[in-house]
Amino acid sequence: MTWRNGWPASYVDSSHSDPRGCANLTLMAISPVPWSVPMGPRDTEEPHRAATPLELFFDLVFVVAIASAAGSLHHGLAEGHLEAIVYFCLVFFAVWWAWVGYTWFTSAYDSGDVIFRVLSLVIMAGSLLLAAGVPDLFADGQSALVVAGYSVMRLAMVSLWLRAAHGHPEGRRTAMTYAIGIAAVQALWLARLAIEDGRTVLLSTFLLLALLEVAVPYVAERAGRTPYHPEHIAERYGLFTIIVLGEVVLAAVVAVQGALGDEHGRDLVPLVVGGILLVFSMWWMYFKRDHAPLFAARRTVWRAAYAHAVGFATVAATGAGLAVAVDVTTHHAHATETVAVWSVAVPVGLYTVVLGVLHWLGDHDTRLALPAFVTAAAVLVVAALGLTLGLAIGVVVLLIGLVLALAVAQHVVASRSSEAAGLDDA
Repeated sequence: MTWRNGWPASYVDSSHSDPRGCANLTLMAISPVPWSVPMGPRDTEEPHRAATPLELFFDLVFVVAIASAAGSLHHGLAEGHLEAIVYFCLVFFAVWWAWVGYTWFTSAYDSGDVIFRVLSLVIMAGSLLLAAGVPDLFADGQSALVVAGYSVMRLAMVSLWLRAAHGHPEGRRTAMTYAIGIAAVQALWLARLAIEDGRTVLLSTFLLLALLEVAVPYVAERAGRTPYHPEHIAERYGLFTIIVLGEVVLAAVVAVQGALGDEHGRDLVPLVVGGILLVFSMWWMYFKRDHAPLFAARRTVWRAAYAHAVGFATVAATGAGLAVAVDVTTHHAHATETVAVWSVAVPVGLYTVVLGVLHWLGDHDTRLALPAFVTAAAVLVVAALGLTLGLAIGVVVLLIGLVLALAVAQHVVASRSSEAAGLDDA
């Protein structure tokens, strides 16, 4: 069968509209959505490939689960419960892994038909179900609701891979490996619900099953590479970064709103300014380079994809840290100033390290990644000195924000100098 952008050529040639909105197909005021079409591979070199409205909606729904995890992390740290960090990592892995599975699948196979849309909506519903169970997991270390939501998402992915196996004979072995692997690991997650006692056992079994989840793509891709679109993947990762940064802004704003009118309101001014500098600088630092080449090269694609997981998690954790800083500043938390400062400094530092790793992967030159590592070290040093000198939490956050702002300024100056030097050489 001949394929054109994931659709049978016969379907396209009959002048049907593409419900994804592809420009090369006939446009109509209302695009009829077919019930079912064979799910073939998308063109890996399709020009101007962009995220669809369904994919954008998908990301917005998924960020609700991330916001729920970040909110529980905020409340746990504010009460001085450091084990909340562990539970945040567990929940974030579940949300991120489900998002990754769908994102890479749709980059390769996106039929846009009714069945595909319904299964996509089912996955979104599963993420909301997972989000609803997050508080229980933070409280008890186990949540049937979280597992149920995760099961809905993963079993819907099994259905999508089975459709791909049926519609794309050349990639059937890879698609079936994915379907069988996901289903097998999901059965183990459901069996894990039988564990009632022992947080150590729960944690160790979670780590074991997480490793099995990560191993599925490694095994499946050995049978044949999934026909994903590198530029499309880079855009999806970039858009998700923006949405998670938006969650950071929301968390900080909600925390500040709750403190308005408080006698300590003036102490929040430097904290708010520092938080704004952090969010703006984190956005700038991420988008100062094109990440598509990282996803196009076999040597870097896996490492870049997994490095982004840490990046997403640290962005969400930064929002929780800013909320903790607000609570401690206004004396609405039991946590110490030390916990509040490190709740911001550690995720920000890790975020800059991740960016340094991405620069190193893309440029193969440690010198180009060095500014990111220096920035991370400077963030931690400023936090430590601020605590040692007894500076207010808001002042320390402001100084950390200034460190990132200076890193952005250094990049702008250095890039302009390099451009000017190139023009002179020409």
